[in-house]
Amino acid sequence: MVVGHIKELEGIKLEGENLAGVIKKVLISPQNGWEGWVMRVFEIEPGGYTPKHIHNWPHINWIIEGKGTLLLDDKLNKIEGGSFAYVPNNVPHQFKNEGDNKLSFICIVPLEGEV
Repeated sequence: MVVGHIKELEGIKLEGENLAGVIKKVLISPQNGWEGWVMRVFEIEPGGYTPKHIHNWPHINWIIEGKGTLLLDDKLNKIEGGSFAYVPNNVPHQFKNEGDNKLSFICIVPLEGEV
């Protein structure tokens, strides 16, 4: 069992090509007893974005706060606090912060997706 607060978690600044202003925090994982799954929070600074990418696993997202877009299979979708999305495996996708404040969202993936 685990009970915590996001303020207690150290964020990992993601670096690489085609991404900007992205922090990842792992909330729950096999380390905490959730075998096979990982729950993360991503925080994207204003103007920031994840890379447009594709992978072999699906993920479930719930937008906590902020405004932005989710490019999903070449369709641009507006997202904001309270929005949710299912991203199937092998579908191109990208999150962008289009607002003036932080865009943050929960992302749940199978363990193979925690890279």
